[in-house]
Amino acid sequence: MIIYGKQIFLYILDKYPHMVEEIYLSKELEKKLFSKIAKLDKPIIKLDGKKAQALARGGNHQGFLMKIQDFTYTSFSALKKDNFLLVLYGITDVGNIGAIIRSAYALGVDGVIVSGVKSIALEAVVRTSSGAVFDMPIVLFQDTLTLLNELQQAGFVRYAATMDGEDVRDVDFAQKRVLVMGSEGEGLPAKIIKKCDQKVKIQMQREFDSLNVSVATAILCDRMRKDG
Repeated sequence: MIIYGKQIFLYILDKYPHMVEEIYLSKELEKKLFSKIAKLDKPIIKLDGKKAQALARGGNHQGFLMKIQDFTYTSFSALKKDNFLLVLYGITDVGNIGAIIRSAYALGVDGVIVSGVKSIALEAVVRTSSGAVFDMPIVLFQDTLTLLNELQQAGFVRYAATMDGEDVRDVDFAQKRVLVMGSEGEGLPAKIIKKCDQKVKIQMQREFDSLNVSVATAILCDRMRKDG
């Protein structure tokens, strides 16, 4: 997997150096940073601007690129012991997925399950999550109805985010809880909502259509926290 951009490059260098396979640089670095990279004892390949741009597929690489080990999804069974999960149903925008994973990790979610899609563009999600995808267990589970059944069997109370749900501020959430979010355009289909135990929403202070899905997810996750 190729990642690029200074922020994610330095994040992996600091937190996950064992994942690095090759380094690609298209700019001169300060001596201290170059020495740190050299200590990994991995191939360092200098690229001209054209080759670096091609490797980044036109993205803003800032002169920093690296090849890392392929991302490995977590198994669903590994999350059954946890208390706070997040299901993303039918969400495909990598910017939203990355932002959601970043917020979910910061707000104490134990794992994220991407469902209702066959795959996601992992390289882009790694970048848009600022590396949080490596800190947060991520599961890919295509059949959402089966997933919701298994979550119930594992003791989770399932909360669906809908426009007509109960104000999230008034809900006393279960210890083992899972938030189910739908895409911005479509939301959650009726069959998914029916499988959940309760509907929740963000009560707007002013009249407004809706929030961006990543913002809405962050607000709901914060309200569902059980600190301490």
